[in-house]
Parts: sequence; structure tokens; C-alpha cells
Amino acid sequence: MESAEPGTLGVIVQGQTRESVKMALDTLRTNKLRSGLTVLGIVIGVTTVITISSAINGLNKRVGDWVSSLGTNVIWVFHMPVIGVRPTTEMLARRKLTPEDVMALRTLPHVVAADGGYQHTGQFRVGAVSVKYNGKKVAGTILQGDTAEVSEVSDLTLLQGRMFNDEEDLRAAHVCVLGHDTWEELFGNESAIGKEVNIETGLYTVIGVLDKQKQPFGGGKNPQDNMVYFPMGTFHNLHPEDKDLWVSVKYDDPKNKALVQEEIREMLRIRRKVHVEKPDDFEIFGPDSLSKLWDQLTGGLVLFMIAVSSVGLMVGGVGVMNIMLVSVTERTREIGVRKALGATKRTLLTQFTTEAVTLCAVGGVIGVVVGAVLTWIVRLLPIGLPATLSVVWVLTGFGVSCAIGLLFGIYPAWKAANLDPIEALRYE
Repeated sequence: MESAEPGTLGVIVQGQTRESVKMALDTLRTNKLRSGLTVLGIVIGVTTVITISSAINGLNKRVGDWVSSLGTNVIWVFHMPVIGVRPTTEMLARRKLTPEDVMALRTLPHVVAADGGYQHTGQFRVGAVSVKYNGKKVAGTILQGDTAEVSEVSDLTLLQGRMFNDEEDLRAAHVCVLGHDTWEELFGNESAIGKEVNIETGLYTVIGVLDKQKQPFGGGKNPQDNMVYFPMGTFHNLHPEDKDLWVSVKYDDPKNKALVQEEIREMLRIRRKVHVEKPDDFEIFGPDSLSKLWDQLTGGLVLFMIAVSSVGLMVGGVGVMNIMLVSVTERTREIGVRKALGATKRTLLTQFTTEAVTLCAVGGVIGVVVGAVLTWIVRLLPIGLPATLSVVWVLTGFGVSCAIGLLFGIYPAWKAANLDPIEALRYE
């Protein structure tokens, strides 16, 4: 018997593969309900991967943009940790930072600007009213006192007017700058510059209005847009009980970050009289701390996604094995005829494995389509979740579904390939 030419062998293999795929699709068409239930687990698993990964991708981008908006050259200082750490009793009892600390930090060589801010959030109670103007009122407004360098450190954008200056801070002038939503609710589209608003117990002249600020998650109003900014001296007269000073330092070049942090640490340890052998009694951190915390949270979501999708894929795999075993039983006589005509074990193994992979691939494609549709729906929801389809996770989901078909299709294929041809021909 002459051996087949290499090219002819390739054509034969391709023909067998096409035939196996055709048989698998015929199985799907012939037994629509059974096949649909079989690949349902695969569809659920892949859909879960696509939908959750799309949500995580979109949120990562939104959080990344928000962190970038906080400034790449910004370092924050507070008397205790506030990101990802539960403060201890010792931390809560630490001495607060002071405006004098802010002035001292401005003298450091690489520091461009430094701001210290107090914040009053006591208005977050039902029915509370913070700001009034001409019969209109806004509830739940955040009141904040800062130095004149707040706009430079925080990159605030003004829609109208200007920020307060050092002179207005020194004399505790009754001036303020409104957040975007506060201005919009009180004045609509009218200019607020020069108007007097009633804030708690006094009247304050509006000298500026801020543009909308970025927020990490879409949908709803940003609390940072319902704020009123005062000069620090003015705020201190309004709420002298608020002592927690948040310090923000802007430096010249990202490559100097480590140097600036060390200079800040050294200066504050000297000013706060911290002994050499004792640890810092303050915390230094930056926007990257928020990114790390977010990465920890999304890491948990990824594990949840893998767990849920794995259950669906395993159930789908068991279903595929079941339907393939049934298929082998139903086609026992056909297998016997093929073996009698010269079909090898390898041919039958390839055929039935390809059928199993094709079944799972169809489920994977359906899962990708359903996941893409759900991603699109999520983007249209009022919450404005910025879901973004990930090519990597689409390929991963589809690839895993094919791998499940290969894994769970091997045994039925092996069983078909090892049937005794004589017994198979006798099978009724």
C-alpha cells in the first residue's frame, strides 16, 4: 500500500475536522433543547466573565482618571491614616497638624504650593439646611476652609470669579466660593458673583464658582460639587470646633517624590518633637494609595468572578460529557461501520473530541454575545456604570470554554475510539 503524500494527508485531516464540526452542529440542530441545556453552563460562565470583567475594566479606567485628576505631583499629610487602615486609639489621640505646619512646608526646596484645609460635614442630617439665597436653599452642603493656595494644589477650575487671597484669609473676610451644584441650585444659570448667600448664621459674598469636579463612579451627583469654600480664617470663626487639618503639598517633578516625602517627614518630626527612636506620629500618602486600595477591592471582585464562572463552566463541562456519552451510545453502530471500513482510533478520537470542543465553542460564542449585550445595557443604566468590553477577557472566556470542551470530551472520545468493532456492529 502506497503512503499518502504530505499534502494529501493534510487535506484528509482538514476534511475530518470539517466533518467533525459539521456533525457537532448537526447534533445541536437535531437536539436543540438538549444541546441548549448542555451548553447553558458554558454560556453562564462566559457571560459572567465578560460582564464582570467589563464592569471592572470600566471602573478601573474611571478611578484611574479620577486619581489622575487629583494630581500626580501631590502628597497628602494627616495626623492619622485614613486609607485602608482602621485607626487605633493611639492614632486617634495624636496631636493635630496646624496652619503653621503648612507655612513651614512651603519653605521646602521642591515644594510648589502647600494648602491646609478644614472640613465641616455636620450638615449631613435630615432636614438640615446649609446655604440660602433669595428663598432658595441647599441642604447637606460641605463647608471647607482653606488657604489661598488651594486652587493651585487641587487644580480647581473656576467657572466664574476668582479664589480668595491671603489678605482675605488674614482678616477673615466674609467671602466664599461655591461648588458647581450649590451655585446651580441657588442661582440657575445666573451669575453669583457679588451676591450674598446666607450660610448658617451669617451672610457671605460670593467671589467665585467652581466647575464640576471628577468623581470615580458615574451617575448621581458628586458631593464635592455641593461645597462652599471659605478662607481658613473665615471658616475658623464659623466652626472653631473643627480641628482636623488636612495638608496637601504639591511638588515640582514626579521624580522628586521620594525626596519630597523624606523632607516632609524630617521637617514634621522636628516640628512635632518626635524622638529619633519613635515612629512618625503622622501619615504621608498620595493618590497612589487610593489606586492600591482600589486594586485590592477589584482583586476580590476578580476572585468572585472566577469562582462564579468556574461553577458554570464545570456544570457545562459535565453536561457536555453527558451528551457526548449519549451520542457515543446512540452512534455505536455507526462507529462499528466506520471501524470496519478502516477508521483508526486516532480518527475517532479526533472526531468526538472536535465535536465536544465545537459544542463548548458555540456556548462560548453565545456567552460572549450575551455578555456584550449586558455590558451595553449596563452602560445605558441611569447609574452610568462605565462598563468597557475587554478583548483580553473575551478571548480568555472563549478559550476557556474550548478548553472545557477538550477536557470533558476526551473520555467520551476515548470510549468511542476503543469500542470493539464487532460488538459495535451487533449493537441495536
